[in-house]
Amino acid sequence: APQLAESGGGSVQAGGSLTLSCTATGFSNSGYCMAWFRQVAGKEREGVAGIGSDGTPTYGNSVRGRFTVSRAFNTLSLQMNLLRPEDTAVYYCATRAQSGGSCTLLPWVYGFWGQGTQVTVSS
Repeated sequence: APQLAESGGGSVQAGGSLTLSCTATGFSNSGYCMAWFRQVAGKEREGVAGIGSDGTPTYGNSVRGRFTVSRAFNTLSLQMNLLRPEDTAVYYCATRAQSGGSCTLLPWVYGFWGQGTQVTVSS
């Protein structure tokens, strides 16, 4: 089964930037959607950004224009700019089999998850 591991989280001031990475092993980068989700304790997991096996990106409304998702080889990345305090969350990467097209940001669809990495944005 796919194995996912996030890295790159940390603390940053509002308006700053962070880049998250997710290293995927145990499967081919082709034929899978990969996506980022985030979750705050006590709240539902929220879709952040996804990218299809053909490179088609999808963004959640709250991050569109600020975050950029990309993938190459076995690595999924999320470039986060203009960070806001409300971006504070644990960020998870996930994957599911899909041959192409845009990736859903519904978390229940995804069966394989990383352990998460904390992002904290202070005002």
